Amino acid sequence: MPALTQKFDGKKFMWDGGTYESEEKAREVMEAYQKDRFEVRMIKEGEQYFVYSRREVSPTEVVVEGAIPKA
Repeated sequence: MPALTQKFDGKKFMWDGGTYESEEKAREVMEAYQKDRFEVRMIKEGEQYFVYSRREVSPTEVVVEGAIPKA
């Protein structure tokens, strides 16, 4: 079982929980994540491939519910 997190270029990525038997299948999964605006990386251990992803939330994507408290 791979590590749940990996650091690539100083950034923390999370394992997606999948184990892929071919590089082609892992790349298909990576492409789907990229379409959803995730950064993705792949590692190979033995004959298995693992996909790690991360998504930075920009300030314009944060949803705040309720009124802003007054000071």
